[in-house]
Amino acid sequence: MFEKAFNNIDRALRNDEGLASELDYAEQTSWLLFLKYLGDLEAERRDEAELEGRDYTPIVDDAYSWKGWAAPKGPDGKLDHNAALTGADLIDFVNGRLFPYLKRFREGSGDPDSLDYKIGEIFSEIANKFRSGYSLRDALEIVDQLDFGSTRAKHELSDLYETRIKRMGNAGRNGGEYYTPRPLIRAMIKVTDPQVGETIYDGACGSAGFLCEAWEHLRRDDLSATEWATLQRRTFYGQEKKSLAYVLGVMNMILHGIEAPSIRHTNTLTENVMDIQERDRHDIVLANPPFGGGERKEVQQNFPIKSGETAYLFLQHFIRKLRAGGRGAVVIKNTFLSNTDGASVALRKELLESCNLHTVLDCPGGTFQGAGVKTVVLFFEKGAKTRSVWYYQLDPGRSLGKTNPLNDADLAEFVALQPARADSAQSWSVDVAGLDPATWDLSVKNPNAPEAA
Repeated sequence: MFEKAFNNIDRALRNDEGLASELDYAEQTSWLLFLKYLGDLEAERRDEAELEGRDYTPIVDDAYSWKGWAAPKGPDGKLDHNAALTGADLIDFVNGRLFPYLKRFREGSGDPDSLDYKIGEIFSEIANKFRSGYSLRDALEIVDQLDFGSTRAKHELSDLYETRIKRMGNAGRNGGEYYTPRPLIRAMIKVTDPQVGETIYDGACGSAGFLCEAWEHLRRDDLSATEWATLQRRTFYGQEKKSLAYVLGVMNMILHGIEAPSIRHTNTLTENVMDIQERDRHDIVLANPPFGGGERKEVQQNFPIKSGETAYLFLQHFIRKLRAGGRGAVVIKNTFLSNTDGASVALRKELLESCNLHTVLDCPGGTFQGAGVKTVVLFFEKGAKTRSVWYYQLDPGRSLGKTNPLNDADLAEFVALQPARADSAQSWSVDVAGLDPATWDLSVKNPNAPEAA
């Protein structure tokens, strides 16, 4: 239904000399979709108010609403070409009036989780990159045909948007950090098994893949009105440092059906982990934090175990963000299990002593497209020491890559064996009492694998 429209939007974007890459396409499509969504939401709220005999005060003034500037309609319901801006006039309006107006919403709202604040945050972080008002007019006319009214329409739009984020990740450069393979996310969610009423947190949420998949896992047709409200407002929490990823995450959650996502635009690592209170904690942490990035010395001061490795700081943050009895599933480089530097050893010791690290999923090379590192997923529960670690060595029986990605069937055996932590050709358990306390080496050595000749 919408695929043709998305392809046409791509064509309009490619015709504009200001847009050069998949990252630009995703960013520019995002703000157009967001304003169209906002226009549809306001129309729906206005209709509801009319039916109930209430007055409705729109969030956005008429001149800056979708119907006011992007798609003014005549009495026949078709685009009014006399009222619709185009060419240089359109670019001047967007850059000189629309974006400055929308930016101001952040100052007027004190609640970072409100829709008003999100509008201001998004338009403070991105810029219009269209240079041709004719290309922008073409894109606006296509986006105007999209309908956010029905659940089915939103579902299809969210699938197309996910495909766009995936393409952006495959385009290389720093795009890969925005995309975690969805089959891996789904397996992590099945093992942590979130329930309605629990809170789910990702402090490095990128395009919000974990939160969107957790929403898909929890939503059912038989939810009560109270459960639905809980899922909408008090379940999913994310933080993201980078502007483009923040915008993609907010838009991705909106398309999946969460009206005002609780995603904050902030650097999670600037929070001192010793200041985290019980009210800040969550039941479940699902995350794939960035690896390898260096953090400044003053940021490292927020953590008891100092390290220039971003993922190590995130892991300390996640352990402290979990409530007692809370469950975590976190992707990390496999070298974390065996590195002998002081930070790695201290962090492994802390993880084993403050949490029950019950499962380690060893992922093959190529799981993450564009990333040369091998990864593992750590599954842990906070509040009890680790006595035994169950390992599963994922072997899909083929080389993974762009044309041959990970799929749900590859992870089916892992998901089936995990509850009982059963031994198999790919899985085994290691007793923590047998580890060397000088190194706490947790490296993956499959005792069931035939020795190489």
